[in-house]
Amino acid sequence: MPAAPLFMDAEIRPNRSLSRRGFMILIAVVTAANVAAALVFLSQGAFLVPIFMGIDVLAVVVAFMANYRSGQMVERVQVSPSHVKVTHEAGGAVRLVWESPTAFTRITREHDEEDRVMALGLALSGRGTPVAASLSPGERREFGRALEEAIWRARRHRD
Repeated sequence: MPAAPLFMDAEIRPNRSLSRRGFMILIAVVTAANVAAALVFLSQGAFLVPIFMGIDVLAVVVAFMANYRSGQMVERVQVSPSHVKVTHEAGGAVRLVWESPTAFTRITREHDEEDRVMALGLALSGRGTPVAASLSPGERREFGRALEEAIWRARRHRD
């Protein structure tokens, strides 16, 4: 028996504007600025300030590492004639976030006063889940249209 066709198999990855090389350059600049400032404070006799400046550099590194780790997560949205499924994939692990019958799945949208799509979600029987949260409002609007079209086509599919 052949597998049911997928009317959507979208992979959403968060955009990270700073490359690994850019990260290294930024950390080098932050470290150099903190070392220069620490030398000034040491010359003034403030021996504890450089310790806190080192903690500051460490905090920046940890924040960027957490940002990169969250950037590795992939949200996958699949629409077939039988179900709509959302999974999160990170580090080789796949976690099922949502699964519902295609025939009864609704798309929800929250708009702001300028009619931008601020939140997009899937809903069924009083429960729901957000999708495409890492996209910009314009991208979210287009993704919502494509998702709606995929669900519409999947509902009308005949084996």
